[in-house]
Amino acid sequence: AADTDHRIRAVLATHNETSTAVTSDIPAVRGAIDAAGHPALLMADTVSSLASIDFRHEEWGVDVTVSGSQKGLMLRPGISFTAISAKAREAAREGGMPRSYWRWETMLEANATGFFPYTPATNLLYGLDEALKMLREEGLAQVFARHHRLAEATRCAVQAWGLELLAVNPSERSDALTPKLMPEGHDAHSLRRVILDRFDTSLGAGLGKVKGRVFRIGHLGHFNEPMLLGTLGAVEAGMVAAGVPFHRGGVSAAIDHLVATH
Repeated sequence: AADTDHRIRAVLATHNETSTAVTSDIPAVRGAIDAAGHPALLMADTVSSLASIDFRHEEWGVDVTVSGSQKGLMLRPGISFTAISAKAREAAREGGMPRSYWRWETMLEANATGFFPYTPATNLLYGLDEALKMLREEGLAQVFARHHRLAEATRCAVQAWGLELLAVNPSERSDALTPKLMPEGHDAHSLRRVILDRFDTSLGAGLGKVKGRVFRIGHLGHFNEPMLLGTLGAVEAGMVAAGVPFHRGGVSAAIDHLVATH
């Protein structure tokens, strides 16, 4: 609202912030921009939410959405995805900055006939075709419900362990992954190393200001109940082996939730 000269050209919001596992309210961001009467574009990063958490590019008024192949789409890294509005295309035409690789029009012209302007990642495109078939077979509503159910089971385990969830606001807790704060005086890297070395399970690290203070459990993509319970079991065993103080029963709490919500 204070930017009366409209020098701000775009607002970039991360739909699902992977390091903190906070899911942002993108429609509220769009609403705030519109309420201010500002013409800024709204751009959204959906790298760790696409195909895992409900996201609606057109319905929510997003101008540019970017994503990647390596999370909810269950592929290896190597493909990026971009959805763009007519307003964003026009802004790109007027921008004036020379560009080649990031030039949308070149890609759109080639896509019209089913081709790419550069060498495509053909093997990943075959994988993408199969991943999309899997998502359609399950149904997106069921995919999102499965992610929420597994996330809730994970949060039940964390609470039973007596650990603290990093995301304070329940409405913003991610259904793609869950970070936990370590008890005071205990290092997350040391715990992760024990869990990897002794129980063959790799967990995410804390980044930035929570480095060494949190560890992250991912539960997105091709993921089901036995996989989650195996992961939680490895975490519980790892905390015992590493001498981390906690309350036993996290896996049982997750099982109770999964049975109750079957």
